[in-house]
Amino acid sequence: MSRMKGCLLGLLLIIPVAGNANKLIIPMDGTQANHLKAYGIAYQVLFEDREVDWLLNYRGGSFAVDFEKKWETECVVRGVSYEVISNAQFDGIQAEIMQEEVNMNLVKLHKAARIAVYSPINISPAQFEDTDAVLLVLRYAEIPFTVIYDEEILNGELARFDWLHLHHEDFTGQFGRSLRRTSLQDIRAQEAIAHRHGYTKVSQMKLAVAKAIKDYCLGGGFLFAMCSGAETFDIALAADGIDIVEAIFDGDGVDPNAQSKLDFEKSFAFQNFKLDLDGYGGMGFSNINSAVMAGWGGGMESYFSLFDFSAKWDIVPAMLVQNHEFLIREFFGQTTAFNPKTVKPEVLVMGKGEYSDRYIYGEIGRGQWTFYGGHDPEGRRGGRGMGRQPTDLNLYPNSPGYRLILNNVLFPSAKKKRRKT
Repeated sequence: MSRMKGCLLGLLLIIPVAGNANKLIIPMDGTQANHLKAYGIAYQVLFEDREVDWLLNYRGGSFAVDFEKKWETECVVRGVSYEVISNAQFDGIQAEIMQEEVNMNLVKLHKAARIAVYSPINISPAQFEDTDAVLLVLRYAEIPFTVIYDEEILNGELARFDWLHLHHEDFTGQFGRSLRRTSLQDIRAQEAIAHRHGYTKVSQMKLAVAKAIKDYCLGGGFLFAMCSGAETFDIALAADGIDIVEAIFDGDGVDPNAQSKLDFEKSFAFQNFKLDLDGYGGMGFSNINSAVMAGWGGGMESYFSLFDFSAKWDIVPAMLVQNHEFLIREFFGQTTAFNPKTVKPEVLVMGKGEYSDRYIYGEIGRGQWTFYGGHDPEGRRGGRGMGRQPTDLNLYPNSPGYRLILNNVLFPSAKKKRRKT
């Protein structure tokens, strides 16, 4: 894979047309009042077995559906800007899009993906999970999902889903290393699952979960991971059979030769990384994490840029970077961004900051994955505890950082056939 360079609520724009209106356009440029809820409309159309035309690079990646009164009503209720046009007018838009010299395309979305979110919220307090950006945006966009965790994955339930999200999980079995983010109840819940499935350590159980997720992707599943979910997932796979867990977490010491034993052929995105094995006392796992940003500490914000891909020839990354803005404000996380020196050469970088890779994509077997650095695209750096406050997306309905998440939610719908189970 080669790297490449890359209105307001109630004010609905309706274009007068002669005769019956045939198409409903949801613009995704600066005229859109609520970009995030627009994805929810598109998902609902797919959920009801109708097709959605995704107009790549046309007015910010707009959506078009066959006109039905109920879709118009949904737009009004949800405060989503829309336009009603005739088939003849839509034919003109398609003709414009399909010109060879124009970097646009039309991709048909067919079926709503069955969405799973990996989270402990059903089995333990897990207050940190309340700030999971994907949980927040799926709820805000009114897109249905199922919460699963280690028990469901070990019981083979991943086959029920087309798309899986991982957030700030620790697949190394060290509970995030810093106990400030993992309560004793959370730890006991994970230990109970491990014991029910015959594992003496949580790290062994988490490795089994990571390997099941890898098999899911090899079979055609779509994986989206953020923050430490991305970093620790790859670390766990590379450290298969190696003890990298400190005694404070599992009762015995780290293998003194752990670093040299890592097998980077088993990981998805990262290679040649150095583990943080210097003992408990921080939140770091490895040098995969890159927390260097131009604006940090100086009171100035920094940004990462999305690459521009050919909508006609590089359709997959073109879908995943659809946006009305191509400079995205950088944001923190336990794994804030990815060290370019640790990213495998075959991985496609879709978003990059001055010092780090922020948004990357790859394929494995019949499946695909996207890793997105950071915790909350609208999170702000602040004082004690401020980084863990849930974001009110009513204040950020046009968030370009959150749009990247929702691009991934719709992405599997471009496949005509469901994943074989």
